[in-house]
Amino acid sequence: MRATLTAALVCGHLALFAQSPKLTRSGLEAMMKELSNWGRWGKADQLGTVHLITPAARKAAAALVKDGVSISVSRPLDTQKAVDNASPFASKPNRDGDFLMDEYTVSYHGFAHTHMDSLAHMFLGGRGYNGVPAPASGGDLKSLTVANYKEGIFTRGVLVDLPRLKGVKYLEPGTAIYPADLDAWEKASGTRIGPGDAVLIRTGRWLRRAEKGPWAAHDRVAGLHASCARWLKQRDIALFASDGPGDVLPSLVEGVSWPLHQLLLVAMGTPMLDNCDLEALAQAAASRNRSTFLLVVAPLRVENGTGSPVNPIATF
Repeated sequence: MRATLTAALVCGHLALFAQSPKLTRSGLEAMMKELSNWGRWGKADQLGTVHLITPAARKAAAALVKDGVSISVSRPLDTQKAVDNASPFASKPNRDGDFLMDEYTVSYHGFAHTHMDSLAHMFLGGRGYNGVPAPASGGDLKSLTVANYKEGIFTRGVLVDLPRLKGVKYLEPGTAIYPADLDAWEKASGTRIGPGDAVLIRTGRWLRRAEKGPWAAHDRVAGLHASCARWLKQRDIALFASDGPGDVLPSLVEGVSWPLHQLLLVAMGTPMLDNCDLEALAQAAASRNRSTFLLVVAPLRVENGTGSPVNPIATF
């Protein structure tokens, strides 16, 4: 980020996180139609906005590597049960002669483990992205699975560090991020988010947890207000990531628990990375005065998977 970021903090205290007009359920339904990418890449499409990562975009992302320094943006798979980790990761060691082996068990969707949501993670009214019908109860998942991303995701990553813009260590749980805040970050950083980008939203969640301990993230966590989906669609992003679930909780849309998820996954066809650990990345970005880097994500190739645990890698 360039030096103007510090100067922007003064006005940022006034403008950042300013409330936007209330979004209702009917307004959200209108946004589902407005922002829809159904049919944009054909009736049979299952990749969604990852189509925006063109060969040219990949080559441009590779050219961002100057220092050759890579940083994981994944949390360690958490083995400790906590209020925000109802299903801890488990590893069962085994020995077979001279070989040591282990068996892993993980229920990764939730608030603890870094994972990718494929477009099969959410269906509304019996339909998923591009109108794909939901599988019958207990039936095999055939479409929109994480296996569609078997070639991996290789593109420009952009860190949107909102605590740094605000001049605080972290955002408090329940803080909503609005389109005006994203505009303020672009202006302060001098970085314009564009087609094919992976956008990584830092709220400072894991730093707050380290200092104050776990809390019921399923009840209250900082994140994007659903109105930001229109901003993301205007930028034509390929992938959305955050250090939480993405949605602000409570959602601030009465009667709708996960409005950002449904707008991104179902309407726009944008896969998501949840629970990334962006603390080391934020330090690396700040020390270099830059917010862009090469991002690589390689999910497990699970043919009927709704997602996958991942270890995304950012390289400067």
